[in-house]
Amino acid sequence: MIVDDEDLIREGLRRIVDGFDGTRAVAACTGSEALGEAVRHRPDVVLLDVRMPDRDGLSVLADLRALPEPPVVAMLTTFDADEHLSAALRGGAAGFLLKDTAPEQLEYLIKELAAGGSVIAPKVARTVVDGYLRAQGDGFEDRQPTADDRALALELTAREREVLALLAEGLSNTEIAQRLFIGTTTVKDHVSTLLAKLGVTNRVQAAVRAHQLRLVR
Repeated sequence: MIVDDEDLIREGLRRIVDGFDGTRAVAACTGSEALGEAVRHRPDVVLLDVRMPDRDGLSVLADLRALPEPPVVAMLTTFDADEHLSAALRGGAAGFLLKDTAPEQLEYLIKELAAGGSVIAPKVARTVVDGYLRAQGDGFEDRQPTADDRALALELTAREREVLALLAEGLSNTEIAQRLFIGTTTVKDHVSTLLAKLGVTNRVQAAVRAHQLRLVR
């Protein structure tokens, strides 16, 4: 389901999504229509605009996440420094995408979300992570790794640290595989192991931990 206040964006994304193999846009609506359309169509994934004049994207996110069987929600933005992004992460958003994402990349990201993964555009990765840490009172700028942080970092293999650092930059599994000259399946295995070792449930949380562990500048 696509939620945006601009007709052109909604219909453009609908046509693009409908062209993907095995994917269909069940609805394209405004923020005020989103909850009703989600109840009616029960989408697997929602692409939700952060800023809308009729309904704030964060309040729509809260409504969607409160449903008995909530969809996976990815926030759409044109901004690479949007102050709402870290609030969306705390509100349960599983992804952060820029509206200028290439169609072929969008197909991969939507299917990643539908499979239970989380995605974050490289241009907004640092904004999301920094905003989240500050909101949590982490003292990110001055915080030094704790003894537990250092012990955890030592548990990671050199390859796992490389994968985690690239994941924290917002790279997809395919992009990480290309950067490290390894197979995509191997990257998936590393990511699964990392989530378990870090005690997190998705890639965005793993990116936060990477910054806390000082594995990313």
